[in-house]
Amino acid sequence: MSDKGSVAEVFRAFLALGLTSFGGPVAHLGYFRETFVIRRRWLSDPDFADLVALCQFLPGPASSQVGFALGVMRAGSLAGGIAAFIAFTLPSALALLICGFGMGALTDDALSGLIHGLKLVAVSVVAQALWGMARTLAPDGPRAGIALAGLAATTIGAGVMGQTLSIAVGAAAGLVLCRGETPQPVGHIHVPISRTVGASALILALALLVALPLLAPLGGHVLAFFEAFYRSGALVFGGGHVVLPLLQAAVVEPGWVTAPDFLAGYGLAQAVPGPLFTFAAYLGAVAQLPPNGLAGALIATLAIFLPGLLLVYGALPFWDALRKRPLAQAAMRGAGAAVVGVLAAAFYDPVWTSAIGNGLDFLLAAAGFLLLTIWRAPPWSVVALLAAAGVALH
Repeated sequence: MSDKGSVAEVFRAFLALGLTSFGGPVAHLGYFRETFVIRRRWLSDPDFADLVALCQFLPGPASSQVGFALGVMRAGSLAGGIAAFIAFTLPSALALLICGFGMGALTDDALSGLIHGLKLVAVSVVAQALWGMARTLAPDGPRAGIALAGLAATTIGAGVMGQTLSIAVGAAAGLVLCRGETPQPVGHIHVPISRTVGASALILALALLVALPLLAPLGGHVLAFFEAFYRSGALVFGGGHVVLPLLQAAVVEPGWVTAPDFLAGYGLAQAVPGPLFTFAAYLGAVAQLPPNGLAGALIATLAIFLPGLLLVYGALPFWDALRKRPLAQAAMRGAGAAVVGVLAAAFYDPVWTSAIGNGLDFLLAAAGFLLLTIWRAPPWSVVALLAAAGVALH
């Protein structure tokens, strides 16, 4: 950092981005670079590249983790990171919370048409994410094989266990199949966090991941709800869209959220700025059992973001040493390939099977996919188009 700023400065800068950052995690990182490297000059390009590499290495929402870390580094305190997180997340979380409440105000015909159109949006968006992730994370024979194995493991061992096993086996396979030369790191990240504090954050993140499933049956529905979203946020490797299968297993299979409401919310999440993880606010609001409504949205949003923020806060003091370890890089390549398979399994069921019922559905979903990938249409316009088509068809 060229100098230190205030928490208020961090909040204002990230609130502007939270209101205008459409396009998903990759686009968010572009906005961050333009704002904080080029225009505000908070840090250099090599330092920004290092920070992005760290957040892509860790599980969690990469763009939110980068923003949180920038807030910590700029303000020189945890308060700066929290300010950046709240400002960047709040606009989209509020928008999706309102959408969740608004679902109940629609007539049956309009609601069924809207939900169907948003399911088609989910097909287009997940297909685009799967295509891009496969090209990036599984570009060669060994990683394509790991992705296929991940698809098989997720399909055969449905649910959370199958997904977790896929990622774990992918990381182990990466240690054998994905070892190679790692580019020499450049730059250096200066952070106002001691190694003791960082280690404490990492231990807390892991302790919660292990302890919450054991405590959830004893703590009632609220703790089980928190655990489901925390686990989903802790296992997202390779991109925000991977949260789709994890959340589907966490909230749809137990019956907390219906499959139509789930996919409708995922479609709506494409139309708002800010991080995709705020999809959790919608799910918390529409949950069938308490906590739901505003309380459910707050619990779900906090739980899904918490592990990623703890991990990046804890890893910052150790990143310079960690990124030089070839085995760590190889394991992450394998885990990244495995999540392509996990997402592919979710693309088939529930996304494809619940949305594509006839040739016209397929035509509309294909049009949305082409609009996103070939013509580079903004996601909100595809959401509006397919949602309107769904209502018209009903």
